[in-house]
Amino acid sequence: MFKHFIRLQWKAFVRSASFKTEIWFKILMALGALYFILVFLSLGVGSYFIIEKAGLGDPLRVVNRFLIYYLAFDLYLRYMLQKMPVMNIRPLLYLPLPKTQVVRYALGKTLLSFFNISHAFFFIPFSVVLLVKGYPVLSVVGWHLACLALILTNNFLNILLNNVDRVFYPLVLVLALFGIAQYYGWFDVTVYTAPVFDLFYDVPWTAVLPWGVLAGTIAWAYTYFKRHMYLDAGLSAKQEVGKTEDYTWLNRFGNLGTFLKNDIKLIKRNKRSRTTVLVSFLFLFYGLFFFTGSVEVYETPVMQVFAGIFVSGGFLFTFGQYVPSWDSAYYPLMMSQNIRYREYLNSKWWLIVIATGVSALLAVFYLYFGWKAYLAILVGTVYNLGVNSYLVLWGGAYIKTPIDLGSNKKAFGDRQAFNGKTLLLTIPKLLLPLLVFWLGQLLWNDTAGYLMVVVVGLAGFAFKERAFRMIEKIYKKEKYKTLLAYKQQGA
Repeated sequence: MFKHFIRLQWKAFVRSASFKTEIWFKILMALGALYFILVFLSLGVGSYFIIEKAGLGDPLRVVNRFLIYYLAFDLYLRYMLQKMPVMNIRPLLYLPLPKTQVVRYALGKTLLSFFNISHAFFFIPFSVVLLVKGYPVLSVVGWHLACLALILTNNFLNILLNNVDRVFYPLVLVLALFGIAQYYGWFDVTVYTAPVFDLFYDVPWTAVLPWGVLAGTIAWAYTYFKRHMYLDAGLSAKQEVGKTEDYTWLNRFGNLGTFLKNDIKLIKRNKRSRTTVLVSFLFLFYGLFFFTGSVEVYETPVMQVFAGIFVSGGFLFTFGQYVPSWDSAYYPLMMSQNIRYREYLNSKWWLIVIATGVSALLAVFYLYFGWKAYLAILVGTVYNLGVNSYLVLWGGAYIKTPIDLGSNKKAFGDRQAFNGKTLLLTIPKLLLPLLVFWLGQLLWNDTAGYLMVVVVGLAGFAFKERAFRMIEKIYKKEKYKTLLAYKQQGA
Protein backbone atom coordinates (compact mmCIF):
# COMPACT_ATOMS: atom_id res chain seq x y z
CA MET A 1 0.00 0.00 0.00
CA PHE A 2 2.85 2.39 0.80
CA LYS A 3 4.33 1.73 -2.65
CA HIS A 4 0.97 2.68 -4.15
CA PHE A 5 0.90 6.00 -2.23
CA ILE A 6 4.44 6.80 -3.34
CA ARG A 7 3.55 6.03 -6.96
CA LEU A 8 0.51 8.32 -6.79
CA GLN A 9 2.56 11.17 -5.36
CA TRP A 10 5.25 10.72 -8.01
CA LYS A 11 2.64 10.96 -10.75
CA ALA A 12 1.20 14.11 -9.20
CA PHE A 13 4.69 15.61 -9.13
CA VAL A 14 5.67 14.88 -12.75
CA ARG A 15 2.23 15.80 -14.13
CA SER A 16 1.94 19.14 -12.36
CA ALA A 17 1.84 22.25 -14.52
CA SER A 18 4.90 23.68 -12.80
CA PHE A 19 7.04 20.54 -13.02
CA LYS A 20 9.44 21.83 -15.68
CA THR A 21 10.17 25.04 -13.80
CA GLU A 22 10.10 23.64 -10.28
CA ILE A 23 12.69 20.96 -11.12
CA TRP A 24 15.36 23.66 -11.46
CA PHE A 25 14.38 25.15 -8.15
CA LYS A 26 14.56 21.72 -6.54
CA ILE A 27 18.11 21.40 -7.84
CA LEU A 28 18.96 24.77 -6.28
CA MET A 29 17.28 23.65 -3.05
CA ALA A 30 19.44 20.52 -3.08
CA LEU A 31 22.55 22.69 -3.39
CA GLY A 32 21.30 24.83 -0.51
CA ALA A 33 20.67 21.70 1.55
CA LEU A 34 24.22 20.54 0.79
CA TYR A 35 25.54 23.87 2.05
CA PHE A 36 23.68 23.55 5.35
CA ILE A 37 24.81 19.95 5.70
CA LEU A 38 28.43 21.11 5.40
CA VAL A 39 27.76 23.83 7.99
CA PHE A 40 26.26 21.31 10.45
CA LEU A 41 29.10 18.90 9.76
CA SER A 42 31.77 21.51 10.43
CA LEU A 43 30.01 22.54 13.65
CA GLY A 44 29.70 18.92 14.73
CA VAL A 45 33.40 18.30 14.23
CA GLY A 46 34.69 21.68 15.38
CA SER A 47 32.40 22.66 18.27
CA TYR A 48 34.33 20.61 20.82
CA PHE A 49 37.67 22.17 19.91
CA ILE A 50 36.24 25.72 19.61
CA ILE A 51 34.67 25.51 23.08
CA GLU A 52 37.80 23.93 24.55
CA LYS A 53 40.07 26.58 23.02
CA ALA A 54 37.83 29.37 24.31
CA GLY A 55 38.14 27.97 27.84
CA LEU A 56 34.38 27.87 28.43
CA GLY A 57 34.52 24.56 30.28
CA ASP A 58 33.55 21.00 29.43
CA PRO A 59 32.34 21.19 25.80
CA LEU A 60 29.53 18.68 26.43
CA ARG A 61 28.23 20.66 29.43
CA VAL A 62 28.38 23.87 27.41
CA VAL A 63 26.36 22.29 24.60
CA ASN A 64 23.84 20.97 27.13
CA ARG A 65 23.51 24.46 28.56
CA PHE A 66 22.24 25.91 25.28
CA LEU A 67 20.44 22.83 23.98
CA ILE A 68 17.08 24.23 25.09
CA TYR A 69 17.51 27.15 22.68
CA TYR A 70 18.68 24.79 19.94
CA LEU A 71 15.50 22.73 20.25
CA ALA A 72 13.29 25.84 20.49
CA PHE A 73 14.83 27.36 17.36
CA ASP A 74 14.48 24.03 15.55
CA LEU A 75 10.76 23.93 16.37
CA TYR A 76 10.34 27.55 15.22
CA LEU A 77 12.03 26.86 11.87
CA ARG A 78 9.92 23.75 11.39
CA TYR A 79 6.72 25.66 12.02
CA MET A 80 7.65 28.44 9.60
CA LEU A 81 9.35 26.41 6.84
CA GLN A 82 8.79 22.66 7.07
CA LYS A 83 6.32 21.33 4.52
CA MET A 84 3.95 18.64 5.66
CA PRO A 85 3.35 15.58 3.42
CA VAL A 86 2.00 16.72 0.06
CA MET A 87 -0.82 14.27 -0.59
CA ASN A 88 -4.18 14.76 -2.18
CA ILE A 89 -6.05 13.17 0.67
CA ARG A 90 -9.63 14.03 -0.27
CA PRO A 91 -9.83 11.69 -3.33
CA LEU A 92 -8.41 8.83 -1.23
CA LEU A 93 -11.33 9.08 1.18
CA TYR A 94 -13.72 7.98 -1.59
CA LEU A 95 -11.73 4.78 -2.12
CA PRO A 96 -11.81 1.59 -0.04
CA LEU A 97 -8.48 2.38 1.62
CA PRO A 98 -7.93 1.98 5.38
CA LYS A 99 -7.50 5.40 6.96
CA THR A 100 -4.92 3.93 9.31
CA GLN A 101 -2.57 3.21 6.39
CA VAL A 102 -3.01 6.70 4.95
CA VAL A 103 -2.21 8.21 8.36
CA ARG A 104 0.82 6.00 8.89
CA TYR A 105 2.19 6.91 5.50
CA ALA A 106 1.64 10.64 6.08
CA LEU A 107 3.33 10.55 9.49
CA GLY A 108 6.09 8.21 8.39
CA LYS A 109 7.02 10.47 5.50
CA THR A 110 7.69 13.37 7.86
CA LEU A 111 10.57 11.37 9.36
CA LEU A 112 12.45 11.71 6.05
CA SER A 113 12.31 15.50 6.25
CA PHE A 114 15.53 17.46 5.84
CA PHE A 115 14.74 19.07 9.19
CA ASN A 116 15.30 15.68 10.83
CA ILE A 117 18.22 14.42 8.76
CA SER A 118 20.25 17.65 8.99
CA HIS A 119 20.66 17.36 12.78
CA ALA A 120 22.46 14.06 12.35
CA PHE A 121 25.34 15.94 10.70
CA PHE A 122 25.88 17.79 13.97
CA PHE A 123 25.12 15.22 16.67
CA ILE A 124 26.88 12.22 15.11
CA PRO A 125 30.26 13.95 14.51
CA PHE A 126 30.06 15.65 17.91
CA SER A 127 29.37 12.31 19.60
CA VAL A 128 32.27 10.69 17.71
CA VAL A 129 34.61 13.47 18.87
CA LEU A 130 33.44 12.90 22.46
CA LEU A 131 34.27 9.17 22.16
CA VAL A 132 37.68 9.92 20.66
CA LYS A 133 38.39 12.29 23.56
CA GLY A 134 37.76 9.49 26.06
CA TYR A 135 34.19 10.13 27.21
CA PRO A 136 32.44 6.93 28.44
CA VAL A 137 30.78 5.09 25.55
CA LEU A 138 27.57 4.24 27.38
CA SER A 139 27.11 7.82 28.59
CA VAL A 140 27.68 9.32 25.14
CA VAL A 141 25.30 6.82 23.51
CA GLY A 142 22.61 7.56 26.11
CA TRP A 143 22.99 11.33 25.58
CA HIS A 144 22.95 10.94 21.79
CA LEU A 145 19.82 8.78 21.78
CA ALA A 146 18.05 11.24 24.09
CA CYS A 147 18.86 14.13 21.73
CA LEU A 148 17.63 12.08 18.76
CA ALA A 149 14.32 11.45 20.51
CA LEU A 150 13.91 15.16 21.30
CA ILE A 151 14.56 16.14 17.67
CA LEU A 152 11.97 13.64 16.44
CA THR A 153 9.54 14.86 19.11
CA ASN A 154 9.85 18.33 17.59
CA ASN A 155 8.87 16.81 14.25
CA PHE A 156 5.54 15.51 15.56
CA LEU A 157 4.93 18.54 17.77
CA ASN A 158 5.14 20.63 14.62
CA ILE A 159 2.31 18.61 13.11
CA LEU A 160 0.15 19.27 16.15
CA LEU A 161 1.06 22.94 16.50
CA ASN A 162 0.46 23.81 12.85
CA ASN A 163 -3.17 24.45 13.70
CA VAL A 164 -2.73 25.97 17.15
CA ASP A 165 -1.22 29.45 16.81
CA ARG A 166 -2.56 30.44 20.22
CA VAL A 167 -0.15 27.91 21.75
CA PHE A 168 2.84 28.24 19.42
CA TYR A 169 3.36 32.00 19.35
CA PRO A 170 3.09 32.53 23.14
CA LEU A 171 5.58 29.67 23.56
CA VAL A 172 8.01 31.34 21.14
CA LEU A 173 7.53 34.68 22.90
CA VAL A 174 8.30 33.16 26.31
CA LEU A 175 11.48 31.50 25.03
CA ALA A 176 12.54 34.72 23.31
CA LEU A 177 12.07 36.60 26.59
CA PHE A 178 14.17 33.96 28.37
CA GLY A 179 16.91 34.49 25.78
CA ILE A 180 16.84 38.27 26.21
CA ALA A 181 16.83 37.94 30.00
CA GLN A 182 19.86 35.65 29.85
CA TYR A 183 21.71 37.96 27.44
CA TYR A 184 21.34 40.92 29.80
CA GLY A 185 21.99 38.83 32.92
CA TRP A 186 18.53 39.21 34.43
CA PHE A 187 17.57 35.54 34.54
CA ASP A 188 19.30 32.39 33.31
CA VAL A 189 16.82 29.66 32.37
CA THR A 190 19.67 27.29 31.44
CA VAL A 191 20.46 26.89 35.14
CA TYR A 192 17.28 24.80 35.31
CA THR A 193 17.34 23.15 31.86
CA ALA A 194 21.01 22.18 31.56
CA PRO A 195 20.84 19.61 34.43
CA VAL A 196 18.09 17.78 32.54
CA PHE A 197 20.34 17.29 29.50
CA ASP A 198 23.31 16.51 31.75
CA LEU A 199 21.21 13.76 33.33
CA PHE A 200 21.01 11.91 30.02
CA TYR A 201 24.82 11.72 30.07
CA ASP A 202 25.39 11.14 33.78
CA VAL A 203 22.63 8.49 34.05
CA PRO A 204 22.41 6.90 30.56
CA TRP A 205 19.30 4.82 31.25
CA THR A 206 17.27 8.05 31.60
CA ALA A 207 17.46 8.31 27.79
CA VAL A 208 14.32 6.15 27.75
CA LEU A 209 12.34 9.12 29.10
CA PRO A 210 12.59 11.24 25.89
CA TRP A 211 11.71 8.15 23.88
CA GLY A 212 8.63 7.73 26.03
CA VAL A 213 7.70 11.34 25.32
CA LEU A 214 8.28 10.69 21.60
CA ALA A 215 6.00 7.64 21.67
CA GLY A 216 3.27 9.68 23.35
CA THR A 217 3.65 12.50 20.81
CA ILE A 218 3.43 10.04 17.90
CA ALA A 219 0.27 8.51 19.37
CA TRP A 220 -1.19 11.99 19.83
CA ALA A 221 -0.38 12.99 16.24
CA TYR A 222 -1.76 9.69 14.92
CA THR A 223 -5.01 10.17 16.81
CA TYR A 224 -5.26 13.79 15.63
CA PHE A 225 -4.78 12.84 11.99
CA LYS A 226 -7.19 9.95 12.10
CA ARG A 227 -9.89 11.94 13.91
CA HIS A 228 -9.78 14.79 11.37
CA MET A 229 -9.63 12.74 8.16
CA TYR A 230 -13.26 13.22 7.23
CA LEU A 231 -14.68 15.40 4.48
CA ASP A 232 -17.27 16.85 6.86
CA ALA A 233 -14.77 17.39 9.71
CA GLY A 234 -11.04 17.96 9.60
CA LEU A 235 -10.79 18.37 5.83
CA SER A 236 -13.79 20.63 5.46
CA ALA A 237 -13.57 24.38 5.27
CA LYS A 238 -14.02 26.10 8.60
CA GLN A 239 -17.39 27.80 8.83
CA GLU A 240 -17.53 31.15 10.56
CA VAL A 241 -20.16 33.80 11.13
CA GLY A 242 -20.15 36.23 8.22
CA LYS A 243 -19.35 39.88 8.90
CA THR A 244 -20.22 42.80 6.70
CA GLU A 245 -17.32 45.18 6.02
CA ASP A 246 -18.11 47.82 3.44
CA TYR A 247 -15.04 50.10 3.46
CA THR A 248 -17.18 52.65 1.66
CA TRP A 249 -14.41 55.24 1.97
CA LEU A 250 -12.58 53.33 -0.81
CA ASN A 251 -15.47 53.73 -3.27
CA ARG A 252 -14.10 57.09 -4.39
CA PHE A 253 -11.23 55.25 -6.14
CA GLY A 254 -13.54 53.30 -8.47
CA ASN A 255 -12.38 49.83 -9.56
CA LEU A 256 -9.08 50.36 -7.75
CA GLY A 257 -11.01 50.79 -4.50
CA THR A 258 -12.99 47.60 -5.17
CA PHE A 259 -9.82 45.54 -5.56
CA LEU A 260 -8.26 47.13 -2.48
CA LYS A 261 -11.34 46.26 -0.42
CA ASN A 262 -11.07 42.64 -1.54
CA ASP A 263 -7.39 42.52 -0.57
CA ILE A 264 -8.02 44.05 2.85
CA LYS A 265 -10.80 41.54 3.53
CA LEU A 266 -8.57 38.69 2.32
CA ILE A 267 -5.82 39.68 4.74
CA LYS A 268 -8.17 40.11 7.70
CA ARG A 269 -10.25 36.97 7.24
CA ASN A 270 -7.69 34.27 6.42
CA LYS A 271 -5.05 32.75 8.63
CA ARG A 272 -2.54 32.23 5.84
CA SER A 273 -2.57 35.90 4.82
CA ARG A 274 -2.57 37.13 8.43
CA THR A 275 0.47 35.00 9.18
CA THR A 276 2.21 36.42 6.12
CA VAL A 277 1.56 39.97 7.32
CA LEU A 278 2.93 39.03 10.75
CA VAL A 279 6.10 37.67 9.15
CA SER A 280 6.45 40.86 7.12
CA PHE A 281 6.23 42.84 10.38
CA LEU A 282 9.11 40.80 11.81
CA PHE A 283 11.24 41.99 8.88
CA LEU A 284 11.32 45.39 10.62
CA PHE A 285 13.70 43.97 13.21
CA TYR A 286 16.05 42.38 10.68
CA GLY A 287 18.10 45.58 10.65
CA LEU A 288 19.12 45.03 14.28
CA PHE A 289 21.75 42.60 13.01
CA PHE A 290 23.24 45.37 10.85
CA PHE A 291 22.86 48.59 12.82
CA THR A 292 23.69 47.47 16.36
CA GLY A 293 27.27 46.39 15.63
CA SER A 294 26.54 42.84 16.78
CA VAL A 295 28.09 41.40 13.59
CA GLU A 296 31.21 43.20 12.42
CA VAL A 297 30.91 42.24 8.74
CA TYR A 298 27.45 43.88 8.61
CA GLU A 299 28.72 47.32 9.60
CA THR A 300 29.75 48.32 6.06
CA PRO A 301 27.52 50.86 4.24
CA VAL A 302 26.83 48.37 1.43
CA MET A 303 25.39 45.83 3.86
CA GLN A 304 23.34 48.54 5.55
CA VAL A 305 21.69 49.32 2.22
CA PHE A 306 20.97 45.59 1.96
CA ALA A 307 19.34 45.78 5.41
CA GLY A 308 17.32 48.81 4.32
CA ILE A 309 15.88 46.81 1.42
CA PHE A 310 14.67 44.08 3.78
CA VAL A 311 13.46 46.28 6.65
CA SER A 312 11.15 48.29 4.39
CA GLY A 313 10.31 45.43 2.01
CA GLY A 314 8.88 42.82 4.37
CA PHE A 315 5.36 42.96 2.95
CA LEU A 316 6.70 43.27 -0.59
CA PHE A 317 8.76 40.08 -0.33
CA THR A 318 6.26 37.97 1.64
CA PHE A 319 2.87 39.02 0.29
CA GLY A 320 3.74 40.70 -3.01
CA GLN A 321 5.65 37.83 -4.54
CA TYR A 322 2.58 35.57 -4.33
CA VAL A 323 0.37 37.74 -6.54
CA PRO A 324 -1.88 36.37 -8.04
CA SER A 325 -1.73 33.11 -6.04
CA TRP A 326 -3.62 34.79 -3.20
CA ASP A 327 -6.63 34.96 -5.52
CA SER A 328 -6.26 31.40 -6.84
CA ALA A 329 -9.54 30.24 -5.25
CA TYR A 330 -11.60 32.59 -7.44
CA TYR A 331 -9.09 33.47 -10.16
CA PRO A 332 -11.02 31.59 -12.91
CA LEU A 333 -14.14 33.57 -11.98
CA MET A 334 -12.21 36.83 -12.18
CA MET A 335 -10.85 35.95 -15.60
CA SER A 336 -14.39 35.34 -16.85
CA GLN A 337 -15.43 38.88 -15.88
CA ASN A 338 -14.88 42.13 -17.71
CA ILE A 339 -11.81 43.01 -15.64
CA ARG A 340 -8.73 44.68 -17.03
CA TYR A 341 -5.40 43.24 -15.96
CA ARG A 342 -4.10 46.78 -15.58
CA GLU A 343 -6.67 47.59 -12.89
CA TYR A 344 -6.00 44.33 -11.06
CA LEU A 345 -2.23 44.80 -11.08
CA ASN A 346 -2.49 48.47 -10.18
CA SER A 347 -4.48 47.61 -7.05
CA LYS A 348 -1.82 45.12 -5.96
CA TRP A 349 0.89 47.70 -6.64
CA TRP A 350 -0.84 50.31 -4.50
CA LEU A 351 -1.28 47.78 -1.68
CA ILE A 352 2.47 47.08 -1.79
CA VAL A 353 3.28 50.80 -1.92
CA ILE A 354 1.09 51.57 1.10
CA ALA A 355 2.54 48.68 3.14
CA THR A 356 6.12 49.62 2.23
CA GLY A 357 5.50 53.24 3.23
CA VAL A 358 3.99 52.14 6.56
CA SER A 359 7.02 49.90 7.17
CA ALA A 360 9.35 52.84 6.61
CA LEU A 361 7.40 54.89 9.15
CA LEU A 362 7.40 52.08 11.72
CA ALA A 363 11.16 51.73 11.28
CA VAL A 364 11.73 55.25 12.59
CA PHE A 365 13.07 53.75 15.83
CA TYR A 366 16.32 53.03 13.95
CA LEU A 367 17.14 56.73 14.43
CA TYR A 368 18.31 55.57 17.86
CA PHE A 369 21.30 53.98 16.09
CA GLY A 370 22.08 57.13 14.14
CA TRP A 371 20.68 59.05 11.19
CA LYS A 372 22.74 56.97 8.74
CA ALA A 373 20.89 53.82 9.81
CA TYR A 374 17.50 55.33 9.07
CA LEU A 375 18.86 56.92 5.88
CA ALA A 376 19.75 53.44 4.61
CA ILE A 377 16.17 52.34 5.31
CA LEU A 378 14.72 55.33 3.47
CA VAL A 379 17.00 54.65 0.50
CA GLY A 380 15.87 51.02 0.49
CA THR A 381 12.25 52.19 0.65
CA VAL A 382 12.62 54.34 -2.46
CA TYR A 383 14.25 51.46 -4.34
CA ASN A 384 11.55 49.02 -3.23
CA LEU A 385 8.81 51.38 -4.38
CA GLY A 386 10.41 52.32 -7.68
CA VAL A 387 11.90 48.98 -8.78
CA ASN A 388 11.11 45.98 -6.57
CA SER A 389 7.38 46.68 -6.56
CA TYR A 390 7.34 45.96 -10.30
CA LEU A 391 9.66 42.97 -10.04
CA VAL A 392 7.48 41.13 -7.51
CA LEU A 393 4.43 41.59 -9.73
CA TRP A 394 6.45 40.38 -12.71
CA GLY A 395 7.68 37.31 -10.82
CA GLY A 396 4.14 36.53 -9.64
CA ALA A 397 3.17 35.70 -13.21
CA TYR A 398 5.43 32.63 -12.99
CA ILE A 399 4.26 31.42 -9.56
CA LYS A 400 1.47 29.01 -10.33
CA THR A 401 0.83 27.17 -7.08
CA PRO A 402 -2.62 27.84 -5.57
CA ILE A 403 -2.89 29.03 -1.98
CA ASP A 404 -5.67 27.45 0.05
CA LEU A 405 -6.96 30.34 2.16
CA GLY A 406 -9.81 28.28 3.63
CA SER A 407 -7.52 25.76 5.30
CA ASN A 408 -4.96 26.33 7.99
CA LYS A 409 -3.93 22.69 8.24
CA LYS A 410 -0.50 22.48 6.68
CA ALA A 411 -0.39 18.87 7.77
CA PHE A 412 -2.83 17.98 5.01
CA GLY A 413 -0.79 19.36 2.16
CA ASP A 414 0.35 22.97 2.09
CA ARG A 415 3.22 24.26 0.02
CA GLN A 416 4.46 27.35 -1.72
CA ALA A 417 5.82 27.70 -5.22
CA PHE A 418 8.99 29.13 -6.58
CA ASN A 419 10.84 28.53 -9.82
CA GLY A 420 13.88 29.45 -11.85
CA LYS A 421 12.38 32.57 -13.41
CA THR A 422 11.42 34.04 -10.05
CA LEU A 423 14.91 33.24 -8.77
CA LEU A 424 16.42 35.19 -11.66
CA LEU A 425 14.12 38.12 -10.83
CA THR A 426 15.44 38.00 -7.26
CA ILE A 427 18.87 39.14 -8.45
CA PRO A 428 17.90 42.73 -9.31
CA LYS A 429 15.76 42.89 -6.17
CA LEU A 430 18.74 42.36 -3.90
CA LEU A 431 21.99 42.73 -5.82
CA LEU A 432 21.26 45.63 -8.17
CA PRO A 433 20.87 48.25 -5.40
CA LEU A 434 24.09 47.01 -3.81
CA LEU A 435 25.90 47.28 -7.15
CA VAL A 436 24.54 50.80 -7.76
CA PHE A 437 25.59 51.90 -4.27
CA TRP A 438 29.04 50.33 -4.68
CA LEU A 439 29.60 52.18 -7.96
CA GLY A 440 28.63 55.51 -6.40
CA GLN A 441 30.82 54.81 -3.39
CA LEU A 442 33.74 53.79 -5.62
CA LEU A 443 33.50 56.89 -7.83
CA TRP A 444 32.78 59.43 -5.06
CA ASN A 445 31.68 58.53 -1.53
CA ASP A 446 28.92 56.93 0.55
CA THR A 447 26.57 59.86 -0.02
CA ALA A 448 26.91 59.50 -3.79
CA GLY A 449 26.12 55.80 -3.43
CA TYR A 450 22.90 56.55 -1.54
CA LEU A 451 21.94 59.16 -4.13
CA MET A 452 22.47 56.78 -7.03
CA VAL A 453 20.21 54.15 -5.44
CA VAL A 454 17.55 56.81 -4.87
CA VAL A 455 17.86 58.00 -8.49
CA VAL A 456 17.33 54.43 -9.77
CA GLY A 457 14.26 54.14 -7.55
CA LEU A 458 12.82 57.45 -8.73
CA ALA A 459 13.49 56.45 -12.34
CA GLY A 460 11.20 53.48 -11.71
CA PHE A 461 8.33 55.85 -11.00
CA ALA A 462 9.05 57.69 -14.24
CA PHE A 463 8.77 54.46 -16.24
CA LYS A 464 5.73 53.10 -14.37
CA GLU A 465 3.43 53.02 -17.41
CA ARG A 466 5.96 51.21 -19.54
CA ALA A 467 6.68 48.72 -16.76
CA PHE A 468 2.98 48.00 -16.30
CA ARG A 469 2.52 47.42 -20.03
CA MET A 470 5.29 44.82 -19.96
CA ILE A 471 3.92 43.12 -16.84
CA GLU A 472 0.37 43.11 -18.21
CA LYS A 473 1.59 41.49 -21.42
CA ILE A 474 3.33 38.73 -19.45
CA TYR A 475 0.22 38.05 -17.33
CA LYS A 476 -1.89 37.73 -20.46
CA LYS A 477 0.64 35.33 -21.97
CA GLU A 478 0.68 33.17 -18.82
CA LYS A 479 -3.07 33.42 -18.22
CA TYR A 480 -4.16 29.96 -19.38
CA LYS A 481 -1.14 28.21 -17.88
CA THR A 482 -2.02 29.84 -14.57
CA LEU A 483 -5.67 28.80 -14.80
CA LEU A 484 -4.62 25.21 -15.54
CA ALA A 485 -2.21 25.17 -12.61
CA TYR A 486 -4.83 26.49 -10.19
CA LYS A 487 -7.09 23.56 -11.10
CA GLN A 488 -4.39 21.12 -9.95
CA GLN A 489 -5.01 21.58 -6.25
CA GLY A 490 -3.39 18.31 -5.35
CA ALA A 491 -0.31 18.63 -7.57
